[in-house]
Amino acid sequence: MLQTNNYSLVLLIQLALLAFDLFVNSFSELLRAAPVIQLVLFIIQDIAILFNVIIILLMMFNTYVFQVGLVSLLLERFRALLILSALYLTLSICLHCWIMLLCYTITFTNAPQNTLEIQDYMKIVPGSVMPLPELDNDQA
Repeated sequence: MLQTNNYSLVLLIQLALLAFDLFVNSFSELLRAAPVIQLVLFIIQDIAILFNVIIILLMMFNTYVFQVGLVSLLLERFRALLILSALYLTLSICLHCWIMLLCYTITFTNAPQNTLEIQDYMKIVPGSVMPLPELDNDQA
């Protein structure tokens, strides 16, 4: 079981991993000229996100609620956290793959070239498949 003084250490580790995640997200565009270093940082970032999820799960496993067998209660309470963490990890891996694909291929001429354009593109694409309201002939 985790003692009270160990919670501060776990919290410090999680905050350090989240700070590293924020740092890589903020400054990865500056390493555009060195794609190998960017790739290594992306891999370390994904591992840090995975460690955060593992720490959350380990903290849940150390509760008395889990130990007496009320796993469904824990999953019900923390479902959103677990789903959002898995979704963030998946989207971050997809974004890193896309950025690395853009770094190593030259065949894309109309593709977004930096992270801000990719983020704008990811916001626009879901809206482009939504049906438009039909206009009457009077309004056209």
